Amino acid sequence: MPEASIRDFVDDAVDPNIRGFLHLPANSNGDGIVLTHGAGSNAQAPLLRALADVFCGDGFAVLRCDLPFRQVRPFGPPGPGDAARDRTGLKNALAALKKLGPTRLFLGGHSYGGRQSSMLCAEQPDLVNALLLLSYPLHPPRKPEQQRTQHLPDLRTPTLFVQGTRDPFGSIDEIERARKMIPGKTRLLRVEGAGHDLGFKGKSRRDELPQQILSEFREFLS
Repeated sequence: MPEASIRDFVDDAVDPNIRGFLHLPANSNGDGIVLTHGAGSNAQAPLLRALADVFCGDGFAVLRCDLPFRQVRPFGPPGPGDAARDRTGLKNALAALKKLGPTRLFLGGHSYGGRQSSMLCAEQPDLVNALLLLSYPLHPPRKPEQQRTQHLPDLRTPTLFVQGTRDPFGSIDEIERARKMIPGKTRLLRVEGAGHDLGFKGKSRRDELPQQILSEFREFLS
């Protein structure tokens, strides 16, 4: 699908700035989704690009955005003080996408991006219509005691989890336990044999997965 820089559509004066790529459908279904990346990636992540193409083809306006920490540092993970600003960046991205006309707004993120998305929605329950969490990082690898679930009891936004069965950041059983902490509607899409990258690493691709995620998301919303 054709893509354009979001800077062609938004005011550069907003802080944090919005940087990313916009996919506008030929035939809109009235929905829009912001997609963002994990701690070691950016908006050009193959998984996000593949999802953007599939969602846009179904009528979604899609914004793949770089989180503020990535705009400052082209490489490396976010720092301890970046999270709050990254959430503000997501809020700005949603506001920019909303100005382009979608009736319903959704927010999705891979790993760190998904965690910040869920924290933002726990803080502001009416911000979006639903969440798409790709490889939610429940804890660091081999450190299951360091749970990242403190905000989940406040999460009332409908949430679809997509988790690989070999993800070292959270097993399927751990995700299921985390779902029980969430008062909002949730669903889990298991990706058999996939790790934290969901099969999108380097030149590796699970070509059927983006369409499967879209179908599951559509069914979840209905």
